[in-house]
Amino acid sequence: MITNPELVARFEKERIRRAKPDYEQNIRIVEALLLEAISLGAFPPKDPLEGIEVDIRLAKVLNSV
Repeated sequence: MITNPELVARFEKERIRRAKPDYEQNIRIVEALLLEAISLGAFPPKDPLEGIEVDIRLAKVLNSV
């Protein structure tokens, strides 16, 4: 049981801040996620242009601000 959650939170933030990014590990994670998406049938999409109208409308709104 954690008696001082603030101390643990500070420790975790400091540990994350000091950790150096590992490019190779990040690439392995992305590749594993891609393989999982392919095995689940979620990627590549059956219709690549599905929902493009929504994306275009959203881009117009965001770029007009």
